[in-house]
Amino acid sequence: MPPPRNTPKAEVLRGLVERVVFHNEENGFCILKIIPDGKTGTVSLLGKAPRVVAGEEFEARGVWEPNRDFGPQFEADDLKLKRPDSLGGIERYLGSGLIKGIGPAHAKRIVEKFGPKVFDIIENESKKLEDVEGVGKKRRLEIRESWMKQKSLHSIMLFLHQHGISSSRALRIYKTYGDEAQAVLQENPYRMAQDIRGIGFKTADDIAYRLGVANDAPERLKAGLLHVLETAAQNGHCCFPEAKTIEKALELLGASDELVRSQIEPLIESSQIERVTSDAGTPARHEDADPAGMLRSREANAHTTFLYLPPLRAAEQSIAASVKALAASPAAYPPIDEDAALAWVMKKTVTELAESQQRAVREALRQRLLIITGGPGVGKTTILRSILLILQSKQVKLVLAAPTGRAAKRLSESTGLEAKTLHRLLEYQGEGDWGRHRGKPLVGELFVVDEASMIDAPLMAQFLSALPPGAHLLIVGDADQLPSVGPGMVLHDLIASGAVPCVKLTEIFRQAASSRIITSAHAINRGQVPDLKPASRSDFFFLEASEPEEIRDLIVQLAHTRLPAKYGFDPIADIQVLTPMNRNLLGTASLNHSLQLALNPPNEVKFEIERFQTTFRVGDKVIQTHNNYDKEVFNGDIGHITAIDADPVKLHVRFDAQRTVEYEPGELDELQPAYALTIHKSQGSEFPCVIIPVSTQHYVLLERSLIYTAITRAKKLCILVGDERALSLAISKQESRKRFTGLRELL
Repeated sequence: MPPPRNTPKAEVLRGLVERVVFHNEENGFCILKIIPDGKTGTVSLLGKAPRVVAGEEFEARGVWEPNRDFGPQFEADDLKLKRPDSLGGIERYLGSGLIKGIGPAHAKRIVEKFGPKVFDIIENESKKLEDVEGVGKKRRLEIRESWMKQKSLHSIMLFLHQHGISSSRALRIYKTYGDEAQAVLQENPYRMAQDIRGIGFKTADDIAYRLGVANDAPERLKAGLLHVLETAAQNGHCCFPEAKTIEKALELLGASDELVRSQIEPLIESSQIERVTSDAGTPARHEDADPAGMLRSREANAHTTFLYLPPLRAAEQSIAASVKALAASPAAYPPIDEDAALAWVMKKTVTELAESQQRAVREALRQRLLIITGGPGVGKTTILRSILLILQSKQVKLVLAAPTGRAAKRLSESTGLEAKTLHRLLEYQGEGDWGRHRGKPLVGELFVVDEASMIDAPLMAQFLSALPPGAHLLIVGDADQLPSVGPGMVLHDLIASGAVPCVKLTEIFRQAASSRIITSAHAINRGQVPDLKPASRSDFFFLEASEPEEIRDLIVQLAHTRLPAKYGFDPIADIQVLTPMNRNLLGTASLNHSLQLALNPPNEVKFEIERFQTTFRVGDKVIQTHNNYDKEVFNGDIGHITAIDADPVKLHVRFDAQRTVEYEPGELDELQPAYALTIHKSQGSEFPCVIIPVSTQHYVLLERSLIYTAITRAKKLCILVGDERALSLAISKQESRKRFTGLRELL
């Protein structure tokens, strides 16, 4: 195993921008040719800036990174630019296209006439520009107007830099507030935490401190309370007990209890938060691992007040109203003889449906809203295929969807029908805008949603609100898998409420019962450690290794040589490592580095580029980490790098047989290596072979739903590598079930 690379030492570089090779206005990423002070030749600099002009002087903090194809490149964490002082620099600056009305020829003449005073002339005595050949009144006015716009941006960026705000954050602030940026920050810097993605309370608080905002300022206390509720939402809660909110805000703010409490009523009055008491439906904390504890929790919550962010309260209320309306009426399909339909579909699919499966099909034909739930091997797919074939034969218009691209692809493959992601079905346009909603509903008669455990409250609310009048809904999912990354436990709450017709499948069918992947998953779900003794012809193994280094090396060995040799797996396409977290030796970053070196090492033929501390190489497996609606690639999509162009730099990723997507350098922060994924990222996917590290290094995140979800991603082979004590610990914990939600009670 090669040793990890030494981290290069950060340094400060100053000089002149000779040429702008690339600049992305959306995220500020740029590639510049620069002349460092004291040097004569140019080198490349990579950084972020709102706009860059040839001729500007720069100051950058960062590190030198070697590049086999382009030579050493300076990768800047922070990049500051200012107007040049030298006449040559001023001429290049003005002639760069920055100022409308001035090209290289006019720039040369203007600088020859006015010298270093040129900026002052443009701003305060622009009439004198008409003395320059080729500049009339119209061009002179155009030059001044363009100059004043650039000056405004320059002064705002200077203000932000003076207060310690990095260029990339300054760019986001300017893009959000424009010319008002300085005024907004001086009035209430905490607005940034609400308005700008990527700027949270702590960043805003640091900027506010630099701007002299007092520790007990009402704006700070309100922002701190909102931050606690936003953090709770990021951890899956739809609401949070008022007492806990205050307790966490006190820790965060270091202010007095009385002052913090005093800001709750103003937040309620301004509709920034909502308070809910037991009279309005008490939210409950789910603790499935301890039913008695859940009863105690509910009893204790009988007179507790909860605080909501209004969009989450509205989402739960909207879901409850939609579900009640759907469940209140029976199905309205064309007449169906159930016995004849079942006989027909069993003959057509050459599949004998068990009694429990037949009951599920009958329920689906009778109910307007139905949930089908159960673990692996209980026949959910067989039942769904049978229901859809029967209704398709009656010309019922079917619409299929799932939360992720990979889950939608699996649904399409298992049913033979088109399936879309929920975001694509609802025509999501970014920034919270949806093409389909109550005013412009979807078109269809039966809507099927698979992998429903992954759907959070806001997405489910949006989907249900877009269903057309008279729609039928079939929800399919495994409520014991990890809950959604976003807030809520929608599938769990719908089932637990008893207000929604539900078929719970528990019988494991003969073929599935022979799979130790499936029997082990069900054992884990019951809170039992599965049989870990090695068995020949098994599809489930546990390999003991105690130290993190030993676990990592064994995983790499399995993926690189042992499993491909024994089972014929393609090490990149077929084998997927799933781990609980991103950090530490057994996190995705470290494992991806080790697996990439083993499975796709560098060589003289293979082109590679390094961006955002990640090396991308032709042949790499990568995952899309953000929804990109322009490229039609979505968070969780997995692809392979097929080519990298050198000039201009472009990376080509094939996501499926028909679709190759191009990425420019500034867009590569949307991609990550995918040899190892977090278990959360793997939801909705299946892989031929899955390897899972199980170590006490992951103690904080280890829990039953996590291991259960990881194991059930494997189709043919699952291997756990690690410490049996860590596995026992994981099976005994149910942390992901501890969520505060109100949907169950609303139903």
